[in-house]
This record gives sequence, C-alpha cells and structure tokens, in this order.
Amino acid sequence: MAIQSEEIINRVAKSSIITFNLEDYYPQGERVVYDLKQNLFQEMILREKDFRDFVKEHDWTQYQDQYVAITCSADAIVPTWAYMLLVTQLEPYARMVIFGSLDTLEAVLFKEALSKVDVTAFKDAKVVIKGCGHLPVPVFAYTEITRLLKPYASSIMYGEPCSTVPLYKRTRP
Repeated sequence: MAIQSEEIINRVAKSSIITFNLEDYYPQGERVVYDLKQNLFQEMILREKDFRDFVKEHDWTQYQDQYVAITCSADAIVPTWAYMLLVTQLEPYARMVIFGSLDTLEAVLFKEALSKVDVTAFKDAKVVIKGCGHLPVPVFAYTEITRLLKPYASSIMYGEPCSTVPLYKRTRP
C-alpha cells in the first residue's frame, strides 16, 4: 500500500489578513511616578516656601529620558500651580511629563504613538489586532486602535490569525 503525502498548506499565511501588533508601538523607556505627597507637611499641606526651596535644590537630572507621571497619593488639596511648577523642572530632562497615574501615562503614550499610524493603509483590509505578547499593552491601546481602524478596515478581529475573536465586520450596502 502506497502512502500518499499531501502538501500541507498554511491557509493563514496565504490569507489576506493583516496582523496589527500593538507591541510595535510600545514606547521604550522607564516610567516613574513623582508623588507630591513627599513634599507635603504632615501629608496634608503644601507649604509654598518649603516647596519652592525643594524645587530649587532637587536634582532633576535623575529623570533624564524617563516618562514621568505626577500625582499626589495623599488626600490633600494641592494647588494647581504646584503641579505646574514640577513640570517646569522635569520638562528639560524627562521624555514626557503628565499629570495622573502610570495607567494614565501609558494611555497618553499609546495615544501619541497610535496617532501616527496611517490607518488609511488598512482600507478594506481584514485586520487582526494581536492579543498576546510580552509587553504590558494597556486596554486603552486596544480600544484606541479599534476606534481608529473601524472607519477603514472591512473587518477587525482580536487574537492570532489562526484563532480570532470577531469584533467588527462592515456591512455591505
């Protein structure tokens, strides 16, 4: 009896599906939080003179090329100008400074990176937004790229090309 060998065809590789990997847009660099709580008197009050002295004397170069999220974890009323003053000192050194948490920082970084994607290149394309990876891609990035691609892509899926979850399919007129 002769054994027939059939050629194995990789239908995924031959399909017209385009994989969009959000990890390709992950901004490399250290993320840090500057917590204004450390500058409060008894974790309640910001003394202007003490704070201004600290700002003058602090070594801001330690934030060189870092992404910085400014926040205050204490339940205190902090005047807006205090955050603004911190930005004036951090901006020359940090890659980016935002007000908020690390989650907010990640969302801002991805918003900026994804705003540069030419989504018109995905016109009428079947797109799979890659789901698994090694970098901490926030949920925001997945929702943002879906929002950006929807007007152009004919279909959007999540996962891997061999195993996807359908999310959107344009209806034909």
